[in-house]
Amino acid sequence: MTATLIDGKAFAARLRQGIAGQVDAMRARGITPGLAVVLVGEDPASQVYVRAKGKQTREVGMTSFEHRLPADTSERDLLALIGRLNDDPAVNGILVQLPLPEHMDEAAIINAVDPAKDVDGFHILNVGLLATGQKAMVPCTPLGCLMMLRDHLGDLSGRRAVVVGRSNIVGKPMAQLLLRDSATVTIAHSRTQDLPSLCREADILVAAVGRPGFVKGDWIKPGATVIDVGINRTPDGLVGDVDFEAARAVAGAITPVPGGVGPMTIACLLANTLTATARKNDLPDPEGLTP
Repeated sequence: MTATLIDGKAFAARLRQGIAGQVDAMRARGITPGLAVVLVGEDPASQVYVRAKGKQTREVGMTSFEHRLPADTSERDLLALIGRLNDDPAVNGILVQLPLPEHMDEAAIINAVDPAKDVDGFHILNVGLLATGQKAMVPCTPLGCLMMLRDHLGDLSGRRAVVVGRSNIVGKPMAQLLLRDSATVTIAHSRTQDLPSLCREADILVAAVGRPGFVKGDWIKPGATVIDVGINRTPDGLVGDVDFEAARAVAGAITPVPGGVGPMTIACLLANTLTATARKNDLPDPEGLTP
């Protein structure tokens, strides 16, 4: 058996096309969604990511606001900028690119963003709303994973899901989203006892540990759907957290790296910006863009 490839690049392109159509409809009503991205410092990977975000924001018809600050910017000055963006009616979504310089309190910066404009879904209020099953801004990467799972599998109710990784950015919110879709969910990590056996029970396996090739092919249940969130730079290029070739021989479906989860993250950032704009203007949530 060779697993079906879940093409995140193609899925993200379709998602952006749909978002562009909904942006056009909003603009016809005099409403233009605006996304502000703040980058502190000169991290090369972050710079590439911010450029891609700005380009795709403009391509779907939104307004892109980019704020690039030197690495020695004070936390006070960054908080002041966030305050101005919170108050700016043209800005519907705010994203502060992580990681931040070491002299800044990351949690304080994240929680300074207006929760209604928190398109990253990291604010403590949105985290709590998601955990209690209420309407929230949802982190982009888990949202993209959920969209691909629903598209490939349909109803997730009753399926056994294992999420390997417990980060606030992916692992924990991914588990919450799967629970909301009535999957039976286990969160595992590098210290889980007999992790391979646990993974073999999963109909849905989400790997988000940040270790290249961590999940082996013989950890996969035959026919399982594998979502590889990892993006690891190695001498052989970009690889995921799953041993792709070995897993592909066992799984029913799998996301490649690159070209799987990665493209969905920016597309879901745009989706969240559209959702935030709709909510600000007392419009219904955009169809198909929220859990």
